[in-house]
Amino acid sequence: MTTVDAVVLRIEGELTIYRAAELKQTLLAAVAANPAVEVDLSQVSEFDSAGLQLLLLAKREAGAAGRTLRLVDHSPAVVEVLELFDLAAHFGDPLVVGSASISSRAA
Repeated sequence: MTTVDAVVLRIEGELTIYRAAELKQTLLAAVAANPAVEVDLSQVSEFDSAGLQLLLLAKREAGAAGRTLRLVDHSPAVVEVLELFDLAAHFGDPLVVGSASISSRAA
């Protein structure tokens, strides 16, 4: 579900220390230029603390600028880290994982 007039930024592959610096400029520029940004995390295959720090920074910057940043379609890798650090509620977005992802996590 996309918010009306929200820009959707889809992150694919790793959201780790190896890509955080590369993605930082793109994410912060999107937040600065748009009143609402949705970050689609459905295709994130790996997620670590550097990726988490980047999302925390973007959320803080959006809030400071009076803008909205939403995380949507969390991949199992993202859910795992958010739950590990007990930060799912910090972002205020519902954690929604597709049924195929849930069944693969249970295996």
